[in-house]
Amino acid sequence: MSPKPPLLPGRKLVKIYQKLGFRKVSQKGSHIKLKNDETGSVAVIPDHKKLDRWTLKTILRETEISEEDIKRHL
Repeated sequence: MSPKPPLLPGRKLVKIYQKLGFRKVSQKGSHIKLKNDETGSVAVIPDHKKLDRWTLKTILRETEISEEDIKRHL
């Protein structure tokens, strides 16, 4: 069984992704869209006070970012 990912607010995750080379492309309502120009990866991050752990896992999987990368930038 894999360990649970950390509970993070959406804005904190956006800041971490920006440190990892993503830039903000747009925002529609409470969803922030980020893109990494080098890899072409796109992340849509909900701007919620606490992201659901499984939502976070899905975002990480889609952008090929590891939980260790996220924990390193906390």
